[in-house]
Amino acid sequence: MTIRPLAAVAPFAARSLAALLLLVAALTAPGSAGATIWNPKTFTLDNGLQVVVVENDRVPAVTQMIFYKVGAADEEPGKSGLAHYLEHLMFKGTERHPNGEFSRLVALNGGQENAFTSQDYTGYFQSVARDRLELIMELEADRMANLILTDAVARPELDVVIEERRSRIDNEPGAQLDERAGAVLYLHHPYGIPIIGWKHEMEGLTTEDARAFYARHYAPDNAVLVITGDVTVDEVRPLVEKYYGPIPARGIAPRTRVQEPPPLTARRVEMASPLVRQPEWNRSYLAPSYLAGEADQAYALQVLSEVLGGGATSRLYRRLVVERKLASSAGTYYSPDTIDLSRFAIYVSPRDGVPVEDVEKAVDEEIAAVLAEGVDPEAVARATARLESAAVYARDGLQAGARSLGVAVAAGRSIADVEAWPERIATVTAEEVDAAARLVLRPERSVTAILLPEKPAI
Repeated sequence: MTIRPLAAVAPFAARSLAALLLLVAALTAPGSAGATIWNPKTFTLDNGLQVVVVENDRVPAVTQMIFYKVGAADEEPGKSGLAHYLEHLMFKGTERHPNGEFSRLVALNGGQENAFTSQDYTGYFQSVARDRLELIMELEADRMANLILTDAVARPELDVVIEERRSRIDNEPGAQLDERAGAVLYLHHPYGIPIIGWKHEMEGLTTEDARAFYARHYAPDNAVLVITGDVTVDEVRPLVEKYYGPIPARGIAPRTRVQEPPPLTARRVEMASPLVRQPEWNRSYLAPSYLAGEADQAYALQVLSEVLGGGATSRLYRRLVVERKLASSAGTYYSPDTIDLSRFAIYVSPRDGVPVEDVEKAVDEEIAAVLAEGVDPEAVARATARLESAAVYARDGLQAGARSLGVAVAAGRSIADVEAWPERIATVTAEEVDAAARLVLRPERSVTAILLPEKPAI
C-alpha cells in the first residue's frame, strides 16, 4: 500500500511521477504573504496535533490525510526500511478494528485509501463521501494510538516488503543504478539510503523494531492532519476533538541529522545488465531545497528545471530530441520540498543506434551554453506562467491540496508559505535563474549514471 516518491525509484522508471512531484514542490514553496491557493483554516489541539482544513464543495466528498513527521532519513543506522515497513504494519489492526478491518470498512463505504513513505515523512489517506468523514477519522485516530503488532502479523509482512524490494529494485536495473547513484551523491547524509531499505538490513528488522519506532514517532504532537473537501472547519473541529483529542502527546524529540560535506569532485556510476535493451543517461546535482543550502535559489531552480526539461517545448527536448535527433526523450526533475539538500536531475534516453557518449556530450554542450549565455527571458516567462497555471488547476482536486499542505507543514514550513507561492514564483527573473544554474550545474556537485545493455561474451 505504498505510493513511492520519485527519490525512491529509478528515474528511468518513474518519469510519470515527475509532474506530480513538480506540482507538490511548487505548491509547498515558501514566500511572502498576500496570495492564496487553498485558503485553508488551521487549528492545533492541546495534544499538539496540527489540523488543516481546506473547504472545497466541488464534489460531495472529503479526503483525510495524516502526515507523521518521520521518514526513512530518521531511521537508526542499520535499520533501513523500517519507516516503510511500519507503513505496511499500520494496516494490521487494533483491538477495536482487527487485522484487515480498516481497509474493509473503507472499501465497504465506497472509499479509497493508500499510504506513502518519503525520506522526511510518512502519510496515510482516505477519500470518502462527506457523510463518512467521522468513520475514517475514528479509524485513523484508533491506529494512531492503539496499533497491535505481534510476530504473527509482522513477520509475514516483512516478507511482503522484501518481495516489494525484489520486484521494484532487484529486478529493475534502472532502480538498482539509481540506488547506487543516490548513495554516491549523498556521501554522508541518510538521503543516500534507499527509502525501501537495503535488503541485508531489511532482513534483520524485527517486530520489536517496529513497535519501538511506532512508540517513538507516532503521536499527535508529531503529526499533521489535513482534511479537504465538502466540509467546513466548524464541522471538522468537533470530530477532531472527539477522536484525536483524547490521545496524549508523547513529547517527541526534535529531529537530528548529520550534514552532507561539501562536494569536491564529479562522480560516475555505470551499470550493464542483460535486462537492458536501450541505454539510459542520467545526471544528478546536489541542490538546495526550500529549507537547506542556498534556499533562496530554490524558486529559480524550479523555473530552471521547467526551462531545461519541462516538456516538449523545453530546451533539452527541443535540442536533443527534435533538432539533433539524438534522443527519444529528455527532461529534468527537481523536488525542493525536502528538509535537507535535494537533487536537480537531468535524464535522457538515446535513440536507437546513438552512442550514449554522444548524448552526454550534447547535454554538456547545452549546459555550457546556458552557463555562458544565460537562459532566454521569454522562456522564463513561459515557465513561470505554466507553473502558476498548475497551481490554479490543482485547486479542483481534493488530494493535491491535502498533500501539498501536509508536506509543507510536516517539513516545518507554514501555511502562509504555501499560500504565497504564486506571488513568489511570478517574481523569478532570468538573472536569478542564471545565478541558480551557475550555483548548481557544476561538475563537482554531480553524479552521472549510465545504464547500458550487457555486452555479449566473446
